[in-house]
Amino acid sequence: MLCNHLFDCTKYCGFTLMIFCAENGVNLMLLSALRSQNMTTVLISLAASIFVIFCTLPIHEFAHAFAAHKLGDDTAKIQGRLTINPLVHIDPMGAIMLALFGFGWANPVPINERNFKNRKKGVAITAAAGPISNIIMATIMLIFVNAVITFGDISASNLSKSIFYFFYFAAQINIMLAVFNLLPIPPLDGYRLLSVFLPPKTYYKVAQYEQYIIIGIMMLLVFGVLTIPLQFLSSALLNLLLSLTSLPFRLF
Repeated sequence: MLCNHLFDCTKYCGFTLMIFCAENGVNLMLLSALRSQNMTTVLISLAASIFVIFCTLPIHEFAHAFAAHKLGDDTAKIQGRLTINPLVHIDPMGAIMLALFGFGWANPVPINERNFKNRKKGVAITAAAGPISNIIMATIMLIFVNAVITFGDISASNLSKSIFYFFYFAAQINIMLAVFNLLPIPPLDGYRLLSVFLPPKTYYKVAQYEQYIIIGIMMLLVFGVLTIPLQFLSSALLNLLLSLTSLPFRLF
């Protein structure tokens, strides 16, 4: 999630990100566990939510800041955002909302595209860094998932089953964040990538209305209009990564 100095996306990006997770079933695991009074599943769900707050979101924002820094913009670094310290990136209210209700937000990383030597390249790479970090984290989580499937006994061992669900849940969140962020709609990262192809006049004209556009997206998410296509894309990427990460374990 980026916060461009020319067009301030404030908290709308992060808020919508986590609404997407809630609308697509990430927090339904906790609700189901509470109904079934399965305390183990409740604890796994809470642990995964805490993991998202203190690991996934900070790494996503750090990736933006790091890419901007490498490409010549030290705005995030000057403001102390070039770090994986979760306390720097987390919005307290957004974190509480995420833990309790399954949606929330993080503080967006500020950039000043005027500092990039190549504006279009700088904006595009910086925007892509966040979703790419989510895909990398999802890949790592799925390696653990495959390791548990290969060397553990999910059907008989509660420990193996708990580890499996935790890492699978964490991978699912990261994939959904990556897919949603890559939508070519302002103020999401996917729209920043479009800056490479769009005429500057068109790019900035549309970006002026991003706060209104994101409200419309939230409404579409709330009413489930985007649920099917986003679930399809997320599931396709999840299955692809799950298959790829399983290849080394087929030797055992």
